[in-house]
Amino acid sequence: MFIISSYPMAVLFCILSMFCWGSWANTQKATTDNWRFELYNWDYVIGLMLSAFLLAVTLGSFGDGGRNFWVDIQQADYDSTKNALLGGVLFNAANILLVAAIAIVGMSVAFSVGMGFAMVLGVTINYLELPIGNATLLFLGVGLILIAMILNTIAYKKTIRTNTTLVSSKGLMLTLGSGLIMGLFYKYVINSVFPNFDQPLVGKLSPYTAVFIFSIGVFISNCLFNTLLMIKPIEGAPISYSSYFKGKSKNHLMGLLGGTIWCVGMLFSVLASSKAGAAISYGLSSGATIVAAIWGICIWKEFKAAPKEVSRILALMIICFIVGLVLIVMAK
Repeated sequence: MFIISSYPMAVLFCILSMFCWGSWANTQKATTDNWRFELYNWDYVIGLMLSAFLLAVTLGSFGDGGRNFWVDIQQADYDSTKNALLGGVLFNAANILLVAAIAIVGMSVAFSVGMGFAMVLGVTINYLELPIGNATLLFLGVGLILIAMILNTIAYKKTIRTNTTLVSSKGLMLTLGSGLIMGLFYKYVINSVFPNFDQPLVGKLSPYTAVFIFSIGVFISNCLFNTLLMIKPIEGAPISYSSYFKGKSKNHLMGLLGGTIWCVGMLFSVLASSKAGAAISYGLSSGATIVAAIWGICIWKEFKAAPKEVSRILALMIICFIVGLVLIVMAK
C-alpha cells in the first residue's frame, strides 16, 4: 500500500487534507435552493463510502509497504473494527449537525464555531493519547487558530446587525453540538490502526482499511440519524424518501462529490499521522475551518452586507490562522 515516508511529506498531506475538509461543503452550497440538507446527506455518505472502497482497492492494495487491503480486512480483530465503526458513527452525528448549521448560518460561521471547538478538543485528546511533538508550540498554534475563529465569529456578529436574516441561535447551538462530537471521532479511528504503517501488527488495521470500515459506520448510522431528521426535521416540513429520487442529477452529483472530497481528506490525515503524530495531523487538517471561512467570504459572499471594519477583522483572522499553522508544523 502507499504510505508516507517523511515528516515534510506528512505536512504536505495534512495541508491537502485541510483543503479537502475545508472545501467539501461548497458542494452543498452549490445544490439547488429547494434541495434540503437531509437529502444532500444521503449522496454525501454514499460518495464517502464508495471513494473509501476505491482508495482501499487501489492505493491500499498496491506496492510493497504495509499490508494489502484484502489481507488486512480479513485479519482485523473485534476491537480495531469496533473503534473504526464507532469513529464513523460519531463523525456522522457531528457532520449532520454541521450540515444543518451550514444551511442555517452559512459556511463561515458553522465551521468557525463548530470546527474550532472540535479542533481544540481533538488536538488535546489526541496529544494526551499519544504525546508526539512540542506541546508548547503545538498548543500556541492551536490557540492562534482558535483566536482566528473567534475573530470570524466577531465579524459575523457585526454583520448580523446590518443583515438580520443571518441571525440564528439555533444554528449556533447546532455548531457547538457538532464540534463537541467532532472532537472525539478521530481518536477512535487512530486507535484502530497500527502506528507504524510499514510494520503491520496482527489485528490492527491499515489506514485504508480503517477509513473504509469508518465509512461503513457512517453509512449505517446515517440510515438511523438521517431518517429521523427527515421525519422530525430541525427546520421545515417533514420529507419523504420519494423526494430523494425526484432530485436533479446536479444535486446528486454534488453530494457524491462532497463525500469523495471529505474522504480523500480523511485518508490523507490518517496517512500523515504515522510521521506527524495524531495531534499534529488532526490540528493541521482542522485548519480546514479557516479554509471554509475564506470560501464563505470570497465565493459565497456571506459577509457582503458587513460594515467596513469587518474586513480588517477578517484580515487579522487570516494572519492568526497562518501563524498558527506555522507553529503547529514547527511543533515537530
